[in-house]
Parts: sequence; structure tokens; C-alpha cells
Amino acid sequence: QVQLVESGGGLVQPGGSSRLSCVASGIIFRSADMAWYRQAPGKQRELVAGITPDGTPSYVESLKGRFAISRDYYKRTVYLQMNNLEPDDTAVYFCYAKGAQYGRSNIRSYWGQGTQVTVSS
Repeated sequence: QVQLVESGGGLVQPGGSSRLSCVASGIIFRSADMAWYRQAPGKQRELVAGITPDGTPSYVESLKGRFAISRDYYKRTVYLQMNNLEPDDTAVYFCYAKGAQYGRSNIRSYWGQGTQVTVSS
């Protein structure tokens, strides 16, 4: 069973920083594509950043320079460092993985439960 467990959300003041973590289990982490998505109230879920199995990051153009995605293969964890946060960054942030479970060859997509980030003074 694949599990993605996010942590690190909460209330942040405008201009502040926060780091989200996503611990993956049950998936072959070293070969999985990982990503962060977010969904603001009343809006569709949108891609924030992705990272390939070899660690190459990619970002939504509008978030470049403020957000950074990284992964730790030993800890099986993907991070999202968010800086200079704005009220428009308020959303539920979801961890996403695309890869194979141990013992299986088919590639599937998986989602975490999400963690709330609220940017407000």
C-alpha cells in the first residue's frame, strides 16, 4: 500500500516562509516522479512544482524564485520550501507521486491527504 503523508502546513504571516514535507512509503521512491499541487477554496487543483527521479526540479512559472522542491532519497521524503508567502498562496497543498509499488511493475498515480497552508496576518 502506498502512503504519502504531508506535514508542515499551518498559519504563516505574509512574507514568511514554510517548509512542507511528504514522506512516501510503499512506492519505489528512487524511480518515482514526485510533485506538489495546491487547491485554493473555490479553485481547481493546480501544479506547484515537480521533481524527477534524478532530482531535476520544475516549477510553475509564476512561483519560480519563491518556491523550491527537493527530495531526500534516504528519508524517502520530498520537500517544498516556500518563501515570501502571499495571501494568494493560501491553499491545501497535496503531495503527488507517480511510480510503481514494490513488487509490481505498473505505474500509477498517488495522492496524499493534503496539508493546509494559510497565509494571513
